[in-house]
Amino acid sequence: MDRRGLFKWLTVLASLPFAQKVAGAAPPRLKMEDVKKEAQLGVIYHCDFPQEARFKAMLGNIRNHLSVYDNDPFKIKIAVVAHGHGVKFFMKDLSGSPWENEPIKIEELYSTEKDLLAYGVDFYICNITLQRLRLDPNKLHEFTKIIPSGVGMIGHLQSQGFAYIKVQ
Repeated sequence: MDRRGLFKWLTVLASLPFAQKVAGAAPPRLKMEDVKKEAQLGVIYHCDFPQEARFKAMLGNIRNHLSVYDNDPFKIKIAVVAHGHGVKFFMKDLSGSPWENEPIKIEELYSTEKDLLAYGVDFYICNITLQRLRLDPNKLHEFTKIIPSGVGMIGHLQSQGFAYIKVQ
């Protein structure tokens, strides 16, 4: 089995019923030092913008970026760091949030984000944003990871040699 096949199987296993019990819990909380560059190339995609079309463009760019490296997570590690308005794209439910009346296609975004997991993409969510906006971490997608600070994580990853990209 090749690496892509292995990661696809791991994604399938993660969606089994026993994993669903864990899915109801809040995503794990990481310290800055828990996140390291694990591939030849590391890239940060910075997500702090409110536009859904721009977010979809970013996801498309990530797919294209992975394809240049044969979708091999051992060649490229992509981290999406979300804070501010960018957090809304990683929520299962927008009720009680500043974005509850926005017509965001949550299920469609969830499916695309989950597909990217098979290629080792990590999704980091800013805890400062969660606290300031009083967002329930249990409403985040189960595959996200909560980090102390979005901008802090961007600086941390850049100090490890990650390149920085922000879709305009």
